[in-house]
Amino acid sequence: MTMTLPNLLTLLRLLAAPGFALCYLLLPRPWADGAALLLFTTASATDWIDGYLARKWNQVSKLGTMLDPIADKAMVVIALFTLAAFSGLSGWLILPGALILFREVFVSGLREYLGDTAGLLKVTKLAKWKTTAQMVAIVVLVAQGIAEHQLGMSVFGMDGEMIGAILDGREADRVNLRLWLLANDVLVWGGALLIWVAALLTVLTGTDYFRKALPYLRD
Repeated sequence: MTMTLPNLLTLLRLLAAPGFALCYLLLPRPWADGAALLLFTTASATDWIDGYLARKWNQVSKLGTMLDPIADKAMVVIALFTLAAFSGLSGWLILPGALILFREVFVSGLREYLGDTAGLLKVTKLAKWKTTAQMVAIVVLVAQGIAEHQLGMSVFGMDGEMIGAILDGREADRVNLRLWLLANDVLVWGGALLIWVAALLTVLTGTDYFRKALPYLRD
């Protein structure tokens, strides 16, 4: 087993998965959101970099081929569980998160059962889009936590009348209240839409894999 740079990047991405949860367990918010956003974004970037380098340097290996999808799944599943526990949008995440988790476990079980014939379940372009959609959705959802905190800080100590006056333009917006309100709304609806798009793509790819495996599952 040779530890090439692409394999090392994949291994670091795998280790970053529990690091996402540790950010929320060890740091106060919004520092936890900022650290998790930086960690997840950096780790997600290595998903493209390690594959590019492995192909460019002809260093595609069995170890990297095995670890790459495991690292992706670990990052997404742990991030969704963490956000379901700490995000203000937790109620919106449970169902799409459950669909994503079900598909990942189901396809992993199919691959294990098929054994030597598991090669027919190769990663498709749609599956790659699925992973990209999941990661972008998680980035938006984490960023929403930061915007939500800043919005809360903007209105701290204000009563409803003062907030209404600022939003109506009758008072100067010295704390950028309108900006943070807009950012929070965009990230809330954007994150909710993206996680459902990711869930839909996840179900579609799972259905495609099941269709391909069905002939091998019949007695």
